[in-house]
Amino acid sequence: ILIIIGVITLFFRSATKQVSIVPHRLQALAEMIVEGLLGIVCGILGEKNGRRYFPFLGSLFIFIICMNWFGLIPFMKSPSSNIIVTASLAICVFFYVQFNAVKRLGIGGFFYHLLGEPKDAIGWMMTPLFFPLHILEEFIKPLSLACRLYGNVYGEDVLLGVGMVLGIGMIAAFWPGTFIGVPLHFPFVLLAILLSAIQALVFTLLASVYISMVMPHEHHEGNEEGHH
Repeated sequence: ILIIIGVITLFFRSATKQVSIVPHRLQALAEMIVEGLLGIVCGILGEKNGRRYFPFLGSLFIFIICMNWFGLIPFMKSPSSNIIVTASLAICVFFYVQFNAVKRLGIGGFFYHLLGEPKDAIGWMMTPLFFPLHILEEFIKPLSLACRLYGNVYGEDVLLGVGMVLGIGMIAAFWPGTFIGVPLHFPFVLLAILLSAIQALVFTLLASVYISMVMPHEHHEGNEEGHH
């Protein structure tokens, strides 16, 4: 993880060291990454809130995709194939969402949100049912984030390992003692590159949706008017 953080820091530091109107290659690549991620986040949270929460969500995506791809390097392992790492990320998202919910809604507004935001007598009668369900939902969200990312990345690593062992075994059966094998795992490497990116994107999109769900009503109404 420290190596990955160092590589990411070095890349963006080099890309922004000498910013110019006509971007050099690293700057152009960094701008493309940031603009693409910003467009995705703003598509969910709106322009104002998208830019507000983009530093966290954008960093989350870049960090996760680099961890996922790190396991494709020979003799390396994806940190995100460890449940402790994915659970730590999910816990960070959980506290980030709760903090911003209290900050934007206030203590009373956040509690009202957990009650299901009742508007009439029937709604208030249903609060004993909705309140524990919403509490449970808040804890299920980070659990699903952690397990989804861990399961998919761990499965990719196992698949690559099995393919490599089978490839070596095919050659070893004819020439005992050799460790040169048939690259049976190569097609799975290409698949892992794609799926790793998808998993990082899914994690980030779900985090964005969780933030959107605790935004004040004017945010949701503004988005609906924008879509119309």
